[in-house]
Amino acid sequence: MLYDWLKALHIIAIIAWMAGMLYLPRLFVYHADAAPGSPQSETFKVMERRLLKAIINPAMIAAWIFGGSMAWLGHHWDQPWFWAKIVLVLGMQAIHGNMVGWQRAFEADRNTRSARFYRMVNEIPTVLMIGIVLLVILKPF
Repeated sequence: MLYDWLKALHIIAIIAWMAGMLYLPRLFVYHADAAPGSPQSETFKVMERRLLKAIINPAMIAAWIFGGSMAWLGHHWDQPWFWAKIVLVLGMQAIHGNMVGWQRAFEADRNTRSARFYRMVNEIPTVLMIGIVLLVILKPF
């Protein structure tokens, strides 16, 4: 029963993490087109900061805690699919870290990237998520 609770909490955390990871780059797209110091830019700063601090970061931490607990209880460490999943999750973690850096650049009015860049970056979490879900559900190896 504990494993089922951990799985449910893990899925909830992943949904929240992914919602934020898909929404934050969209905010960056519009923020990149806003003039630094403008009211619009200042609004985006607040939205981005709150999204990271209130949703994305806590959800990511919860996903790692509940997922790690499931891996421990389920003895998944010897499963090749599990290690492939971990590689993709580390990729998600890396893009998350980049988003934190980009948010800080926007916060300091130091963004140097275009809206087009953020449109392309927006696809990375989606591709990683698809790979992760396929590995977890299909366990192909």
